[in-house]
Amino acid sequence: MTVSTLSKSQTHQWQWQGHTIRYQSAGSTGPVLVLIHGFGASSDHWRKNLPELGVNHRVYAIDLLGFGLSAKPTPTPELAYSFETWAQLVLDFSQQVIGEPVFLVGNPIGCIVALQETATEPHNALGVVMLNCSLRMLHERKRQALPWPQRTFSPWFQKILAVRPIGHFFFGRLARPAVVRSILQKAYARTEAVTDELIELLMRPAQDPGAADVFLAFIQYSHGPLAEDLLPQLSCPVLCIWGAQDPWEPIHLGKAYEKFPAVTEFVALEGVGHCPQDEAPEQVNPLIKNWIALQNIASS
Repeated sequence: MTVSTLSKSQTHQWQWQGHTIRYQSAGSTGPVLVLIHGFGASSDHWRKNLPELGVNHRVYAIDLLGFGLSAKPTPTPELAYSFETWAQLVLDFSQQVIGEPVFLVGNPIGCIVALQETATEPHNALGVVMLNCSLRMLHERKRQALPWPQRTFSPWFQKILAVRPIGHFFFGRLARPAVVRSILQKAYARTEAVTDELIELLMRPAQDPGAADVFLAFIQYSHGPLAEDLLPQLSCPVLCIWGAQDPWEPIHLGKAYEKFPAVTEFVALEGVGHCPQDEAPEQVNPLIKNWIALQNIASS
């Protein structure tokens, strides 16, 4: 596909519960896709997917509340940084901005958001594509399966970071280009995809007021739904795509999702890590397009 045939993406803003939400769009015809990024990322993480998917689809990539160029309000009990909050955001976006059922595509925590949204309002989702779904290994119900040092240290680490000055100091040390690059080079199997552009896209929102509080709120979030809680509730089809060399979401654990009736296909991508859409868009984009085409045939 040549550059001239690709769909150019556009940037927009939308108000949700008094907060500004940034989203990007591409394409003007075909099925609707909503792309949901992972932790610490933004809609820019789909920059290699929006133009191509937009050729035959209407595609939207949203910055979740607290990330990217969206607002980063101080968390409160009424507006917590949780999967329920983000799922309601995506549901309201789909109903108010798009106005029709959509296919949801997520990467790590974006997968849980998509599953939660679908479980909340089944009629809004035509299907879900999960890219290296977050296994949430630090969840309170999963910690006992971790090695003893890790399951013992994690709760103490969370308590230490809950002390705001300590947490902000930790975030400041973490949110530096060299540190972010080092982390991504461990998460990405294709390290050549860890470019200066990617680092800049991730670093810019980290400088916003409130970014540290969002990070610390999620670090302490050890409850809420797991994928295995939500998948049994789904009536729409699910495609799992998994970078086989992901060090954070091991594929041998991810394959457990194959047993759920909603999962119609599980595709392993060899030589790919935590973010397949960014590392291997030449594989991910056709997989998404072909699977959605099959779902449309099956429903017609």
